[in-house]
Amino acid sequence: MNLVVVSNRVSRGKPNEPMTGGLAAALLPVVEKTGAIWVGSSGRVRDGNLKEPFAEVEALGAGALAMLDLPAAHYGGYYEGFANSALWPAMHSRADLIRASREDYTSYREVNAFMARALLRFRKPDSVFWVQDYHFLALGAELRDLGVTQPIGFFLHTPWPARAVIAGVPNHRELIEAMLSYDLIGFQTDEDCENFLSYVQHDLDFELRDGVINSSFGRTRAAVFPIGIDPGKFAQQATKAMTHPDVTRLRRSLNGEKLAIGVDRLDYSKGLVNRIKAFDKMWTLHPNLKRSVSLLQIATPSRGAIEAYGNLQSEVAKLVTDVNGVHGEVDWTPIRYLNKGFGQGVLAGLYRTAQVGVVTPLQDGMNLVAKEYVAAQNPADPGVLVLSKFAGAANELDAALLVNPHDIDGMARTLATALAMPLTERRMRWEAMMEKLNSGTIQQWFADFIEALQDTHNAGNAALPEPPTLWPRRTADFAARYH
Repeated sequence: MNLVVVSNRVSRGKPNEPMTGGLAAALLPVVEKTGAIWVGSSGRVRDGNLKEPFAEVEALGAGALAMLDLPAAHYGGYYEGFANSALWPAMHSRADLIRASREDYTSYREVNAFMARALLRFRKPDSVFWVQDYHFLALGAELRDLGVTQPIGFFLHTPWPARAVIAGVPNHRELIEAMLSYDLIGFQTDEDCENFLSYVQHDLDFELRDGVINSSFGRTRAAVFPIGIDPGKFAQQATKAMTHPDVTRLRRSLNGEKLAIGVDRLDYSKGLVNRIKAFDKMWTLHPNLKRSVSLLQIATPSRGAIEAYGNLQSEVAKLVTDVNGVHGEVDWTPIRYLNKGFGQGVLAGLYRTAQVGVVTPLQDGMNLVAKEYVAAQNPADPGVLVLSKFAGAANELDAALLVNPHDIDGMARTLATALAMPLTERRMRWEAMMEKLNSGTIQQWFADFIEALQDTHNAGNAALPEPPTLWPRRTADFAARYH
C-alpha cells in the first residue's frame, strides 16, 4: 500500500517547533512509522497560472513530506475566506460568524482542484488517499474527476453541526454532494456522524443503510474513529522535559503554589473568555485560593487577518489584565498569559507540572490537549483534568471533572473541587482515563481507519459515476480552472 495523506499544512515536526494544532501532532507519527507521504501547503504562495504544481519533498522517518506553493490568486479566498470564515464557524455551530463571498467559494474549489492535480504525481496502482479536514471537503470529487479510482478516505477533525447550521454555509448542498465521492468519511463522535447522515437523508434524500449512503455518486460509508495519541511516548517526553530550562524556571517561580494550565489556539471555539471569567469567579468565591493557585494560559495566535480573531485577541488580553488587576498583588500574578507556542516536549513538561489541566472549549472535535495532559501526569501524584462536556474527548475521558463551559459559576466551583481533590480520588480518575488512552491510541486510530477504507472500497462501495457528474452542479463561475 502506498499511503498518501493530505492536509492543508504540513508540519516538519522539529523537536522544538511549536505545534499549531492537534492534526499535526496526530499525523507526524503516522508518517514517520508507516512510510506514508504527507502532502500539503508549504505556507507559501506563487503568482501566475501554475499548470504543473511543484512539490518540495523531504524525508521524515520512513515516510516523506511534500510541500506545495499554492496559487496566490486563490489562497486568501480559500483559507481566510471560505475555509475559516464560513466552514470553521459552521463546524463549531457559530452560524452568526459565517462570512463568505461567491469569490471565496470559487477560490476554495480552485485550491481543491489544484491540490488534486498535485496529488497525481504521487498516484501509484496501490495508492490509498487519506484526506484530512474541512479545507478539502471537495478534494475527493476533484480526484475522481481526474480519473482516480483508488480508495479515497476523508477524516474530519472538527465537529459536524446540526442540519440547520450547515445549511447556513453557501453552496452547502453542492459541497456535501461532492463529499460523497469519498469511499469512507470519518468523524470524531457519534453525534457528528449522526448530524452528517441526517443531512444526507433529509436534505439530499439519499438512501441510508447501516451508515452506508447510496447515491447517484456511488456508495459512501460514514463512521466514527475517535483520534488518539501515543500515551507511552508522551509520558516519556513529560518525564524527560522536567529538566528543560522552561519547565524548571516555571517550577521555581511557583514557590510552592499550585498551577492550573490551559493550552489552546486563540480561537472563539476554545472558550477562553468563559474560562478566565471562571477563574475570576473562583478567586472571588474562594479568596483563600489567592496566592495558592495561578493559571498558566498559553494561547497561540492564529488567523489574525480574520476580524473575529482580532476581536477575540483584544477581548482576552483585556480580560486577563482586568482579572490580574483585581486579584493580583505586588508579588503575585494570578494569570500568566502567553501568546506563543511551545514544542511538544516542553508542553509535556508543563502539563506534568500543573495540578489541574483546564480544557473547556465551547465545541471541539476531539481536543488532544485533554489526552496529552492525562498522559503527561506523574502516576504517583497525578493532576486533575477539568474538561468541557462539549469536547469530543469527553466521550472517552468521562472520569475527568466534566463541566458546562457556558456555566461560569459551575466551572468556578469545579475548579475549586479539582484543587482540593484527595490523592486517592485523583489516582482513581487518572487510572481510568489512562485505560481509555491506552485502548484508543493514535496507532489504533490509523489502523482502524485504513482497514475500514480498504474494506469499504474492496466491497464495492466505491461504485462511482463518470467523472463529469459533479461539475454541472457547481453554481460558481469556474472559468479559470487549473485543469
